[in-house]
Amino acid sequence: RLLDAPGRGPGPGRRIQDPFGFRAFPQAHGPALDAAEALRRIVGTEVNCPSENPLIAPDGTAAHHHGGFYAAPVGLALDALNLAVLQTAQLSAARLTALGRPDLTGLPAFLAGGPASSSGTMILEYTAHSALAELRHCAAPASAGHAVLSHGLEEAASFASQAARQTLRAVDAYGTVLACELVTAVRALRLLPDPPAVRAFTVADAALPTGLEDRPLTADVTAATELLRTLAEI
Repeated sequence: RLLDAPGRGPGPGRRIQDPFGFRAFPQAHGPALDAAEALRRIVGTEVNCPSENPLIAPDGTAAHHHGGFYAAPVGLALDALNLAVLQTAQLSAARLTALGRPDLTGLPAFLAGGPASSSGTMILEYTAHSALAELRHCAAPASAGHAVLSHGLEEAASFASQAARQTLRAVDAYGTVLACELVTAVRALRLLPDPPAVRAFTVADAALPTGLEDRPLTADVTAATELLRTLAEI
């Protein structure tokens, strides 16, 4: 339905089951969207709450010490988002690999063109899994940290700022994984005898470099990364 492709008629399949990368898409992306929405809600609450400590009464007669500065809700929400994004990225890398398998697609190995020794999009698997390694580091919960300071009076910390920095790193790494999948998916669709005419493919097809010959794919991944926000709005 996403590709506006005709439905498959009844008959024996070529394999017992399809890879998880295609079947478990909603189960991975649903929690990630929920985590992003939860973070948006929590950050909205936090930025509208006074966090300075102590709070001074309007008439200046009293100072109130409190724990409003303790950003555990933000840190935990960021950690949850990083873990959820990792789940979706792992499936993205799995789909990238699947698209290069002739037994699954009926297309050339690694979607290569030219001589039999051509590597096609194989190098993108390495790039995507390198970014996945970064995502796994970012998904380690910063909230698990611990610190005891100020003679034991400040005996805990939320580590929300560390979680935020991990999220910034995760955004870049996640973009790389998605860009690698996008380059591979567009090439696979171009190889079909009748590529889909849906808007997402039309936009991506026009924006990404063409040609099946072996060459550096840096420009392809860069263009795909810049295209992600546009595709997200379609």
